[in-house]
Amino acid sequence: MSRAGYLPLGDRLAQGSEPLVRALLRFPPLRWALNLFGALGLGGRRGVIALPYAWLALFFLVPFLIVLKISFAEQLIAQPPYSALIERTAAGYLTLKLNLANYRFLVEDALYWKTYLKSVEVAFFSALICLVIGYPMAYAMARASSAWRNVLLMLVVLPFWTSFLLRVYAWIGLLNNNGVINNLLMTLGIIDEPIVMMRTNFAVYVGIVYSYLPFMILPLYATLEKLDVTLLEAAADLGCRPWRAFVAITLPLSMPGIIAGFSLVFIPALGEFVIPDLLGGTDTLMIGKVLWDEFFSNRAWPVASAVAIAMLSLVVLIMAVQSWLRRRAEALA
Repeated sequence: MSRAGYLPLGDRLAQGSEPLVRALLRFPPLRWALNLFGALGLGGRRGVIALPYAWLALFFLVPFLIVLKISFAEQLIAQPPYSALIERTAAGYLTLKLNLANYRFLVEDALYWKTYLKSVEVAFFSALICLVIGYPMAYAMARASSAWRNVLLMLVVLPFWTSFLLRVYAWIGLLNNNGVINNLLMTLGIIDEPIVMMRTNFAVYVGIVYSYLPFMILPLYATLEKLDVTLLEAAADLGCRPWRAFVAITLPLSMPGIIAGFSLVFIPALGEFVIPDLLGGTDTLMIGKVLWDEFFSNRAWPVASAVAIAMLSLVVLIMAVQSWLRRRAEALA
């Protein structure tokens, strides 16, 4: 304590939270969960670590197992529209029926693998465009004065204060044939007739880049902000040109942020549904749209589940590669 009778803020918060903690411990489900963790040897630090894993198991693993089960079923005109995996024979034995036709159908039907390739293409180039736009912005934020950094960070995060759906709908008003952009260009005399921008791949790229650009800027800024500026000063003293110092020092040291930002844009863009559906055309087939059509239009739940499992496997593979690249980049840095 720096003064007599003065408690640090952390100690005051801890004392003030004691009544709340005691009240929560009287809540039966929480008390039962703590008792269960204690009986399983998950008390203290292990219990704190176990809570996120329990959350993951409840909201990811259980739905994943349900979808995996449906992907091995046969399509039926019934409610629910799929067969059971475990059936009882006339002799009273239980049999497991795994239908692999749904996964064969994904390979045999060109629609699905072309859709996967199209989704990967759109997600990759969207992430690449976000990187080209976001890197200079993150670099400028990292080199700005401390008074301006919070303001710039707030401007980057500001779009999240508005609904994602409303922001996508706003682009419809901008890109339509009678939208703001075409009306402005025709008023200025730059064009004589409207430019077709809606229902094109261009509109999809614009929507994805606009929506996911902050996910590229924030990890890049976090990496560049920690960069030791004295390294660049030493390079300048040794006669290194600025662009050479950037290529030799800044770019390699910022590689963990590049990999993290690329993944944060690429993975959600891979399964994007809203933007291709609202801004894309009929030829813009992405895997999210195919999933929606199979589940709700065709009611082909087994095929849709197989599509979802294949997409999840692709995402897990990408995340594993990204994790390996990030560890390698951190080790080299």
